[in-house]
Amino acid sequence: MAVVLVVAAGFAAQHFWVGRPQTVQPPEVVAGSPAVPEPDPSPGRPPTASAGGPGGETDGRIVVDVSGKVRQPGIHRLPTGSRVADALRAAGGIKDGTDTAGLNRARVLTDGEQVVVGIPAPAPAATGPAGGGSAPAAGPVSLNSATAEQLETLPGVGPVLAQHILDYRAEHSGFRSIDELREVNGIGDRRFADLQSLVRP
Repeated sequence: MAVVLVVAAGFAAQHFWVGRPQTVQPPEVVAGSPAVPEPDPSPGRPPTASAGGPGGETDGRIVVDVSGKVRQPGIHRLPTGSRVADALRAAGGIKDGTDTAGLNRARVLTDGEQVVVGIPAPAPAATGPAGGGSAPAAGPVSLNSATAEQLETLPGVGPVLAQHILDYRAEHSGFRSIDELREVNGIGDRRFADLQSLVRP
């Protein structure tokens, strides 16, 4: 009995020791890592324009200007590869009685093109004369007052022949008639016939 009591007392002492209240240490607060900001978009990469948006160059469309005798003239956006007939449909069709004899409706359009219907297309701006291939003057050229540049606007008259005309004018105190042009070095009968109606003394 004494042994049993000793063993029981040992178990009781162990149970009391294990079940005694203990001081609990609060957990350490771990500092959170600083938030890493998201990188800004690269300055060299502009946002991509959405398909069909203004300024988009890869949306598979072209812009054409339809003017003249159509029901809805103006700027129209068409699919790439469209033809003149497609532009006319986008512009509401051609007005009744319009002459379309010189209009090729099967021609493929290009971006930025102008389609003019039923009226003469605007003439391109005139450029300056290049060498001897200058455009003819608006009216008869005065042989007694024209400059070398003005003489070069006449057909077949280049810098050399224009200088010959100026030399003759200075030597003979001007031209008294158009026929004196025959006496200028370099002007034969054929060239005189071409210039006769384009000049005056």
